[in-house]
Amino acid sequence: MTGARSQASVDLIAGLVFALLFATATWSLLTLPATYLGIVVGLYAINTSLILANLPDTLPRPGLGSANRVTMARNIGTLSLAGLVIYANSLGTLGQWWVVVLGTGIMLLDGVDGWIARRTRTSTNFGARFDMETDAFLMLVLSALVWAEGRTGAWVLLIGAMRYLFLIVGLVVPSLRDELAPSFRRKLICVIQGIALLVALGPVIPSDIAVGVSALALAMLTWSFVIDTLWLLRPRSL
Repeated sequence: MTGARSQASVDLIAGLVFALLFATATWSLLTLPATYLGIVVGLYAINTSLILANLPDTLPRPGLGSANRVTMARNIGTLSLAGLVIYANSLGTLGQWWVVVLGTGIMLLDGVDGWIARRTRTSTNFGARFDMETDAFLMLVLSALVWAEGRTGAWVLLIGAMRYLFLIVGLVVPSLRDELAPSFRRKLICVIQGIALLVALGPVIPSDIAVGVSALALAMLTWSFVIDTLWLLRPRSL
């Protein structure tokens, strides 16, 4: 194990303790089956494996660093939400509000990790990728919860799955694997997606409004992906 991985393992072990405490609090608050805890721990194990597999040999600070620790906190919150998907039909009003509150907190922290990285001059490609993957997974989990709670049809899953489908298509279309320039449009639509899904999950939101805001978010996301796809497939100058 390299120095960076060895140092990061301390943060990952601390993250496991935090994940267990948070999952236990959620389990107790919502009176969930004990299997919920096992699901969260299993997801955290997969998450840890992916982090270690993509960790660079060196990092600007010991361990994951402050910025990545904030991302890790957001990631752990998302794992706790992911564990609720299979129990979505039995969460009750308290559980539904807990999903909305937790999801809102995770979204509010988005950008804090980047701000810390810039302020401390510890920005890395790994940190940017970690942040992006956490955002993508959150959208997948929120869209799965919207569907599992019966707020919309299965089409809402496309909001969370579209990026992963794009990556799969990129395996057979090399041009789609090229790097995209930073885009305010892309960031804005990501925020709109999250807000729309949280609105759709609100216990007091009528079903027709939940369907409407989810459909609008999917339409905007599709439009954004079409723009990026056309740009990546544009003819190159020789």
